[in-house]
This record gives sequence, structure tokens and C-alpha cells, in this order.
Amino acid sequence: MLKNWINTFFYHIKNNKLFSILNILGLSIGMATLIFAILFWNDEHSYDQWNPEKDKIYSVLNDIGGNNIWTTNAATTGPMLKAVSSDVESYCYFYAEYAKDVISYHDKKEVLNKIFTAQSNFFSFFPYRFIHGNGKTAIQDRSSIALSEETAERLFGTENPMGKLVKYNGQFFTVRGVYDLSEKSSVMPEAVTTVIDDDIERTKDQWSYHYGLVLKIKNPNTTGRIIKTLDNLFFENCTKVYAKQEGMTVTEFIKKYGDPVKASLLPLPEAKLYTGSTPFSEPNGNMQYLLILMGLSILILSLSIVNYINLATANAIKRAKEIGVRKITGATKGQIVIQFVFETALITIFSALLALVLVEVLLPYYNSFLDKNLVLVGAQFYTQLVLITLLVILVSGVLPAVYVSNFEVLKVLKGNFSRSKKGIWLRNGMLVLQFAIATFFIIGSFIVYKQVNFMAEKDLGFKGSQVVDITFKPKKGKTQYERYKVLKQEALKIKGVEGVSTALFAMGSQENSWSSANYKNEKPFLVQEMAMDLDMLDMLDIKVIKGRKLNPSISSDTISSVLINEEAAKMIPEKDILNKTILWRDQKVKIVGVVKNFNYFGLESQIAPMVFFYVTKINGVKDDIRHIFIKVKPDDISETIAGINKFWTQKVDSEYPFEYNFVDKNYARNFKKYENQRNLFALLNIIVILIAVFGLFALASFSMERRLREIAIRKTLGAETNILLKELSKQYVIFCVIGFLIGIIPAYLLLQKWLENFAFRIDIPILPFLIAFVSLLFLTLTIVLAKAYQVTKVEVLRYLKYE
Repeated sequence: MLKNWINTFFYHIKNNKLFSILNILGLSIGMATLIFAILFWNDEHSYDQWNPEKDKIYSVLNDIGGNNIWTTNAATTGPMLKAVSSDVESYCYFYAEYAKDVISYHDKKEVLNKIFTAQSNFFSFFPYRFIHGNGKTAIQDRSSIALSEETAERLFGTENPMGKLVKYNGQFFTVRGVYDLSEKSSVMPEAVTTVIDDDIERTKDQWSYHYGLVLKIKNPNTTGRIIKTLDNLFFENCTKVYAKQEGMTVTEFIKKYGDPVKASLLPLPEAKLYTGSTPFSEPNGNMQYLLILMGLSILILSLSIVNYINLATANAIKRAKEIGVRKITGATKGQIVIQFVFETALITIFSALLALVLVEVLLPYYNSFLDKNLVLVGAQFYTQLVLITLLVILVSGVLPAVYVSNFEVLKVLKGNFSRSKKGIWLRNGMLVLQFAIATFFIIGSFIVYKQVNFMAEKDLGFKGSQVVDITFKPKKGKTQYERYKVLKQEALKIKGVEGVSTALFAMGSQENSWSSANYKNEKPFLVQEMAMDLDMLDMLDIKVIKGRKLNPSISSDTISSVLINEEAAKMIPEKDILNKTILWRDQKVKIVGVVKNFNYFGLESQIAPMVFFYVTKINGVKDDIRHIFIKVKPDDISETIAGINKFWTQKVDSEYPFEYNFVDKNYARNFKKYENQRNLFALLNIIVILIAVFGLFALASFSMERRLREIAIRKTLGAETNILLKELSKQYVIFCVIGFLIGIIPAYLLLQKWLENFAFRIDIPILPFLIAFVSLLFLTLTIVLAKAYQVTKVEVLRYLKYE
């Protein structure tokens, strides 16, 4: 029996080559799309899964109000919590951001992008496999350093690194451990030190938020109790203390300054896909992007399955007499169902194999698109592939098989099977669903394209196309500000340089500093602190729209005067805010000008209130300068950059390599993920239309070929070609309209939800809906009329002589 089924299967494949190819190609494209999405999904969810402590490790987050969730903590939190809570096994402070610097061994120097600093028990939270040494002693003191295997090879080659001295940041460290980074983790450092201990000791009594903090909890079920303890610690040691200092009751203090800080705990396995500030050093994944990719891929596979079912039920008409004969010879409905499911299984398995070939060929481009290194391996992936294949077989095979098995023997043997309405309604319903899905993708692709273009073209409030952002590393024994002043004088002499400035911020980065400000007794508000040299705003062409700029010749401008942006001005209940005094950092400062709003983080974020001040105003800030900005003339930019490079390596920093970015390109990286979404939607849109074309062409072909005798009779009776074309195509136009009307509702709702991610966004216009409708109608008429015109050229006598 199995041999007979196989022979029958290949017989029908041979006699229906075109439609078999369309079926297999459609399914393979749908499966390949889902395979790509699954590979990405698995990779993003694989972070920290190797960690045996993952279910006990939590990152401490702090809600400071106004939807501001900080991933940093005070140095006081950990010790206090450990002292009062028996639920906490241990804690570890770290700096979330990697440092980028040179580590040298003798005459060999290597630039490392991921130098991590944490407390000495870090490796008990992230127990990497150690090749040399062990996690307990690798960073046992302030002078110890642990290296990744790759870093050790770069520095020492085949030499044993243990006990060797390396130089970093002007200090010598002893290598006490080498670890392996073959597993994906939220922290994947090239080197680890404990230099953070100096800062923690300095701020051990301060409630200022600087450090990442992870807890190891004895029982994950006690997280609620730990959160309450954290909230209580802040309330008792901050809210009550500050209220007393201001001579207010706690209730009055909260009414004026807002609710106390509220803590939350983020489980380690969820850290990679956390939406918000990065709690760990590796970049966050984009959960929304991941869900969009998975959802659209499932939708495309569903479209492929619908296409297959449509073609299978249409093709079943050709096999109706075969089914009738099989039933007469004793075949049961169950046997017929199994036979058709078996044939579907063969097609699906072949489609899955073809999908794997497509994925393997296109995987390098996909990896480049996502900046990943995905591979077609892993037990988890192959298990998922088998489950998907079985699901496709089940969904695609059972419905057509049941439909075919219900053919009535006498009717099909008499040739009356085509009059059954069930199969027609099923195919028409599937066709309408195809149109609905295609509508969603066309509208979605257009709106995503419009939003991303809006972001790319929007005036950001500054101009950075000719401004070079250069990394400015500190040197021991010299203050950054004094070095900057000398550097500025020398750099201005370079041919092609228009200006030199500095700031403690960099457009397009996540570097930021926040503090509280208030006017008189009004409610305080958070401001983003923008320390800068006085000509920084001019360099970026940021306008001062009220008042004046900070002036170096006015001594008070470097001490007690500030600028604020328009958003900050809204927080002050005065019509004229110039020369008004606000309390900021416990100091009274005078507002001398208002800066026009500009986007610092990106268009998905609201513009925050900002305060601009001279870089030397706050103690310690001037020694924290990390960026030098140089504006170059538009002529011979490459020659000017070469001159800056030569000057930098000879007179500024001969050890650290010269690195720079243009400010506008640095900023552009902020919305690259949205450009990826635009490109993804456009690509999937092409795939959807391609699959829809396959289905429409095949279904129209089957439908019209069944009406060849009717067409021959109509032509004999004098029907004109244009009348025949209208009659043959009108039902597909109706299906197109119905599918479009169904598709616009989810398209509008889901895209409106997507646009809510952006503080600056387009309104959904009517044009994408018109384009979708016209495109679908044009596609439908092109395919259907082409096929209809072909069948109107039938040989009349051939079909009239049929019986």
C-alpha cells in the first residue's frame, strides 16, 4: 500500500509540475522565514542560560519617579541590605559600562574594548570556566587582574600568563586568572579588575547612584520581601532624614518632592531583553523587534499553509474520480485521509529541506543584517524544526484530506463533484485571508518606511556633520581640564580646524548625568546636566532663543550662571524666566538664557529638561572630561583628519590610538534598529506578495480551466472577449476588496501600537491604505486577466466535442 501511495504521489507531481513547484516553493519560503526568526529568538534567549546560579541572581533597579527607572545604585544599599536581610546570600557592585583602554605587557600593547571592573566576588555570580587560576583568587585584591582566553593569547601568545605584570591606566596588575568566554552572558569582559573598590570606599556613606548591583538570593520566592526591605532602607535613611533636615514632616516632604524611590529586582535570565536602561555591560536585546520578527514570520508561514490548502483543495477536483474508484474498491475515509496526509508529509519534508538550503545560503547576509553570528546547529533548533514540520503537515494535510474523503462516490463518478459548495467556500475563504495578510504587510511596510524616514529627516536641533568627537583618555599626574586647555590652543593651529571644544556629553551615546532642581518652593524636577566649554553650543549650531549665551569674559558665567532648555523653562511658572534664580545641586544659580530644544538620546525619547553650565563649575567634573570636539572645514576633510591624527599621537596621547566619530554618524546609530525594522518589513512584504502571487495564479488557473467548456459554449453563443474577461475576473475583485477591508483593521491597530514607541512620530495617513488597495487590485487584475485572456482563446470545437 505504501508503495502504491508513493507511486501515486509521484504520478501527480509529474502531471502537475507547475503547481507542485509553486506549492513546494511557497512552503519552503514560509518555513525558511520562520527558521530565520527562530535562530534569532534562540540566540537572544540563550544569554546566561549556562549560568548555574542564574535563578538566584537579580539586578537591583530603582524607580525614582516620573517613569525613570535607574539601573544604578548607591554604595550604601548592599551592605545595609546584607546586614538586615537573611534572604540575601551575597551582593556585588560593578560598573555597568565597559572601559576602553590599552593594556600592555612589556613592549606589546593591545586596545581592549571591554575592560570590566567589579568587586572581588564577581566570578561567584558569573562562574566562567577558568583555564588558569580560579574565580575565588582571580581578582582577590586591588592589584589583581583576570583576562579572557583571547586577551591572554593576544598579550602573551603561548607564554603562561599567570603571575605576569601588565600595565593598565598607569598601574601594574598581576594576572591571577584566565577564563573562557565561549558561552553567551550579560557580561562578557576581555579583562576584569577591582578598581571599583576605591570609588565604593569613597562613596560608602553616600546615597548617590553610581554602581550596578546584583544580589544572590537564597530563595527566589523571597524577592517580594527583599524589595520591601530595600524600600524601607531608602525610606528610613533618605526620606525621613531629608525631611528632618528641611524641617518638614514626611508627608509634607513627599508631597513636595514626590514618592520615595521604589526598588525592583530583575532576574538575570531576563536582563538581556529588558526594555530600558542597560542593567549589564552587554547591549540590551530588542524584545519588541524580536516579537515583531517572530509574529511576521508566523504570519508568512500561515500564508504559505493557506496557499497550500487552497491549491490542494483545488487540485483535489482532478483526483475526484480516483477517490471515487478507491472508495468503490473498499478504501475507507480514514485510509484516504492518511494517504493525503502522507503526500502532504512528503511535500512538507522536501520543503523543509529546501528551506534549510535557503537558510544556509542566505545566513551570512542575515548575520550581517542583525550583526550576529547565528549557525544552523543545536539540539534545541532541530527539535523546533521537527515540531514545525509536524505542525505544518498536520494543518496543511488534514483539511484537504478530510475534504477529499467526503466526496460522494456516485456524484464524482458521474462528474457532478464540481457542484459542491463546501470546497468553493473553503478556497474562497482562504483566498480572502491571503488578501488580508498581504494588505497588512503592504500598509505596515509603507508606514514603517515613513516613520524611519521621518526620523532620518527631522531637524534634531543640532548639526554635527563636520564635528569630530575624539576619545580623550586621562593621564596620571595631569588634570584633564589643564590638558584640554593646552590641547585646544595647539589644535586650532591645524589647517582645516575651525573650532575646538569639550563637553561631558556626547550626542547619540547613553552618557548622561541627572540631578534635581526647583524654583522657589515649587515641586522639584529632574534636569539632565550638560557640562561644557562655553563655545560648545556654537560648534553644534544649537540656538539660544532667549537671553544670551554664557560668556567667558563675564566671571559669574563660569560660577553662578546657567542656561536651560525650553523643556526646563516649562517647569518654571514665570512668563519671563531670564535672570530668575533656581536651586540646583544645593546652590542658587541664575538663568541667563534659554536654549532651543534638541534631541539628545533619540526620537523615541522625550526631550528632557536640561541645564547647561561651564565645565569647571562643579568640583570633579573638569577632571572627568572624556570627549574633545573638533569642527573641521568641509574642504579636504580627510586631510584635516590626518593632520589631527598626527598631532594627537605626537602631542596628546602616544599610547592610546587616535579614535574619532562624526557626531551625526554617532547619533545615527541610535535609530539603526528602526532602519533594520524598515528593511525587514520591506523584505517580508516582497515575500508575502510573492507567495500571494503563487496562490492567486495557481487558484485562478485551476478555476478557469474547470470552466473551459462553459467558455467554449459562451463563445459559440457570441460572447465577446471583454465580457468573458469581466465575468471571469469579477469574483477575484470582490475577494480582493473583502480581504482588504479585513486587513486594514489589524494593520491600523498594530501599527498605531508600534508608533507609540516614539516620542516624535507621524500620524497614520490614508495614503498607505490607498496604495495597499490599488496595489492589490492591480496585482489581482494583472494575474487574473492574463490567465482569463489565455483561456478565452480556447479551441471551441475541442471542448464542444468533449461529450
